[in-house]
Amino acid sequence: MLPAAPIQRRRSSAKLVVRALNAASQRGYLVFGPFRVPCALGRGGVKALKREGDMATPRGRFRLRGVVYNSDRGTRPRTALMLRRLRRTDGWCDTPSDRNYNRFVSLPYPKSAERLWREDAVYDIIIVLGYNDVPRIRNRGSAIFIHLARPGFLPTEGCVALRGGDLLRVLQAATRRSEIIIEI
Repeated sequence: MLPAAPIQRRRSSAKLVVRALNAASQRGYLVFGPFRVPCALGRGGVKALKREGDMATPRGRFRLRGVVYNSDRGTRPRTALMLRRLRRTDGWCDTPSDRNYNRFVSLPYPKSAERLWREDAVYDIIIVLGYNDVPRIRNRGSAIFIHLARPGFLPTEGCVALRGGDLLRVLQAATRRSEIIIEI
């Protein structure tokens, strides 16, 4: 008789759901488990067909690819997601014709790229979303993250923004299989 195989417990994957108040709304709620917290969304509302520069938050289902954090302004977040320390030279290419479009780049970069090291601390913790990354399609949008909200939940340029404590709670619950669903 063969020995019984050990029971393997699967970690559940945290599913995050963002619900915009309506398609044009710059605010909504992020729901995960028993929590429902306010979030800021893109200045252009939520769109299924996002375009580079439209300031909209993309509608759809996306994986949480990893976390970038500023170790100069806080401790290493507790999470199962892959972590990377933010460097002063980190950028994110937003030039659709560039081979590194919608990817990390080192600054200075010969094409347009968003600087990730910011004085306003909005990017002190970033969750990189798997939006337009496999495959990357020109002009479909870049640099879509979950990051820290500005006071008053001012609109973003297309990202989802949360209060610091809420973002840390999401990180603790997230697994490497976690997804975010952004809907209206």
